[in-house]
Amino acid sequence: MASRITSITSTAPGSMDLRRRTLLKTAAAGAAAFAASTLLPSQRAHAQTNGTVLRIGFQKYGNFVVLKAQGTLEKRLAAQGATVQWLEFPAGPQLLEGLNAGAVDVGTVGETPPIFAQAAGVDFAYIGNEPPAPKGEAIVVQHDSPIRSVADLRGKKVGLNRGSNVHYLLVKALQHAGLSYSDIQPVFLTPADARAAFVQNSIDAWVIWDPYLAAAERQANARVLTTGEGLVRNTQYYVAAKKFADRQPQLLHTLLAELDQVDQWSRTHIPDVASQLSPLVGLDAPTLELALNRASYGVQPIDAATLAYQQQIADTFAELKLIPKKLVVADAKWHTA
Repeated sequence: MASRITSITSTAPGSMDLRRRTLLKTAAAGAAAFAASTLLPSQRAHAQTNGTVLRIGFQKYGNFVVLKAQGTLEKRLAAQGATVQWLEFPAGPQLLEGLNAGAVDVGTVGETPPIFAQAAGVDFAYIGNEPPAPKGEAIVVQHDSPIRSVADLRGKKVGLNRGSNVHYLLVKALQHAGLSYSDIQPVFLTPADARAAFVQNSIDAWVIWDPYLAAAERQANARVLTTGEGLVRNTQYYVAAKKFADRQPQLLHTLLAELDQVDQWSRTHIPDVASQLSPLVGLDAPTLELALNRASYGVQPIDAATLAYQQQIADTFAELKLIPKKLVVADAKWHTA
């Protein structure tokens, strides 16, 4: 699924034309097929007949991984007659495509993927968020690169995952340095491909988030030009398929409560979390500790200020023609008792 879906995130910048919409539908169908293929026959039958299967889309790093390892959510949901299915995605844009395909009920993404998803017509709701973590993403260059500031990126190739949380960081950092988005050459790559391009000097700079950022600093001798501090919030959101959120609010409330408990434990047990994540993520514990120490912790309800911030991102991307139309972000707010 990854290769099929990431082809969308590697297209040139511009409006979301008919071709992109067609690709999105194709990727969505692929995601649905992949999700179905990962289930055993008994699981597929259960998923088709039982409306209380909570399908969670997660990425390899983060509190969902810790929650999955601890198994506490399964125990709480069993009391409500529900089961859990976990589906891994390489990044937020792909996860939201899985949600659009009907393969996922809920997941966690950065601040930018929901904007692209809403523009593409994905029917989802914001159900919660983590506090801002602006130090958890950055623009990096090779240690010996002649590029000393963001202003030096004019005309340079900058790698990033299209539609990911760092897309907005790049736009704001360029604006702050007196450059426009058209002054650089964006190269849309998944994190794994971008790391390879970065190490091989095929790109001049890389815009990336933790733990890939921490790994680049410790293992690839990367130098930080700027983090998101003072530029963006780098907020992590919990999103759900709108129909599922309306139909199963109690399951989502239980999920958010369990995530908050994991967060509160993780905040004071960073070495333990790093050790737990290390074999799952494939990074050493010290690298993960670096990332975890600049993460944020604690699940919060979506408030007016958060929606206003998301609206700023949507308006910015509409002005740059990165999305085809203006959005009303508040249309995706979860209205629950």
